[in-house]
Amino acid sequence: KKHARRGFARAQHGMASRVVIVPGNGCVHVRDANWYGWLERELQKKGVEVALKDMPDPYVARETAWIPFMHDELSCGEDTLIVGHSSGAVAALRYAERYKVAGLVVVSGCVSDLGDANERKSGYYSRPWQWDSIRANARVVYQFGSSDDPFIPEHEMRTIEEGTQANMTMYSARGHFMDPTFPELLATVLQLVQPVS
Repeated sequence: KKHARRGFARAQHGMASRVVIVPGNGCVHVRDANWYGWLERELQKKGVEVALKDMPDPYVARETAWIPFMHDELSCGEDTLIVGHSSGAVAALRYAERYKVAGLVVVSGCVSDLGDANERKSGYYSRPWQWDSIRANARVVYQFGSSDDPFIPEHEMRTIEEGTQANMTMYSARGHFMDPTFPELLATVLQLVQPVS
C-alpha cells in the first residue's frame, strides 16, 4: 500500500495526457488480441486519447523495429503512459531507458530471454538493464504479474519491481493476462491519465 500511495502522488504532479498500448509478440491484429482493444475502447469512452496499432515484426518483436515505431508512429513522449504487455512490457522498459515518458504500466514483463531462441532474437536481452535511467525517465511505474504465469517466472517480475521501484500487484491465478478484459488495469490507468474532455 505504501508504494501505491507514493506512486499515485508522483503521478498527480504530471499526469499523462495520453495512453499507448504496446502488445505482446505474436499479435497480428492487436485489437482482437487479449484485452488490448477492450482497454482502448474503455479509455476512449472516458475521453482518454489512446494509441494502439498493429506492430511491425509482430512475431519476433525486434527492438530495432519496435522502439523506433513507438517513437515515430505511436508518438510515445513525456505526455504518454505506456501500457506494455509481455514483449510490449519489455519494449516499454527499454524505451524508458532512452526517452522520458509520463509513466509505465508493465504487465507480465521479464528481464531475460528465458532460454527461448525467438526471445533472444528480439535483442532486448543483449545487455544489462539501466534501472537508474528507467526510474529517471518514467515518473511512475505500475506493474501487474501473476505467480502462475506459464511463461514468466515470478522472480523475473520481482527483478523489474526492484529495479524500477514499481507499484506491484501480484496475483496468484491470472496466468499471462490473456483474458478479453482487465478491469484492474483500466482502474489503474484511469488514476494516471487526464482525460481530454
